Amino acid sequence: MATCDACGSAILFGGVREGAARYCNARCRQRGAALAYAASIPEYVVDQQVRVLHSGLCPHCGGAGPVDVHTSYRVWSLVFITSWVNTPRLGCRACGRRGQITDLVISLLCGWWGLPWGLVMTPVQIVRNIAGIVGGPDPSWPSAKLVKLVRIGLGTQAMAAEAKTRRAA
Repeated sequence: MATCDACGSAILFGGVREGAARYCNARCRQRGAALAYAASIPEYVVDQQVRVLHSGLCPHCGGAGPVDVHTSYRVWSLVFITSWVNTPRLGCRACGRRGQITDLVISLLCGWWGLPWGLVMTPVQIVRNIAGIVGGPDPSWPSAKLVKLVRIGLGTQAMAAEAKTRRAA
């Protein structure tokens, strides 16, 4: 099974290809371009930004950190239609758990009603949410997901600055 080179999600059908890379959608393809561009950014700049973000205030509730990426998993189904999504959220542990609990409840109530994928994906997403609620990223150190998110942000900023410079020239 293929995985998205930007977000790491499994790609069951379709996806977007760019050279040897494969992405789940056009948005992830843009993130992949930003990651490639971010490879030229010095490591100390990335590390500094990661430390500032990790030790800062939660962007959702304004509470004390540590701030990290917490992923919640949702599935809903209706007869032959099933939709599942993984949502990474930047925030404190409490805000991350709140999102995971919300998606757990939605999956429990709305996930089972589709054939065949609702019956297959609902237990998977439920277990993922429970694992996130019980475990989650180590609060003493920034996760790899947070580092990747910072790299994407820095790469996007650098790409935008370069595009602006080209237009001005």
